[in-house]
Amino acid sequence: MTTPKPGSILLGTTQPAVLRDWYRKAFAPECEGEGAIDLGGFLLVIDQRDDVGSKTSEPGRVILNFHVDNFDEVEQRLRAADVDWIAPAEDRAAGRFATFADPDGNYLQIIQFKRNE
Repeated sequence: MTTPKPGSILLGTTQPAVLRDWYRKAFAPECEGEGAIDLGGFLLVIDQRDDVGSKTSEPGRVILNFHVDNFDEVEQRLRAADVDWIAPAEDRAAGRFATFADPDGNYLQIIQFKRNE
C-alpha cells in the first residue's frame, strides 16, 4: 500500500480575500485568481468559514513550516511584506528558524535545515 502524501491544507477564515492576498504577497506573487495557491506542489486553499473567529485562539496548535534553501532571501521578502514576527531568526542545532503570523494570527515558520557535511 502506498503511503498517502499530503497535497493541500485548508485555512478557514472570516476574511478570505485579505488572507489570500497576504499569502500571495508573502509566498506566491505570480499566483492569480480565486483558487488554491500553489506552494511548490503543495496547495493552500483559503475558504470563507462561519465556524471560526476572526483570529485564531491557539496560534501554536498547527504551524505551517516553509523549508527554504536561502533563509536570508526569504526573510527579506517577508520583511518587505510586513509580516508580524513572533520569533526572529535564530540559529539552532538543526538549522535556522523564524516564526511569524498571518493576518488571522496563524503561526508559520521559515526553516533552513543544516545540510549533513
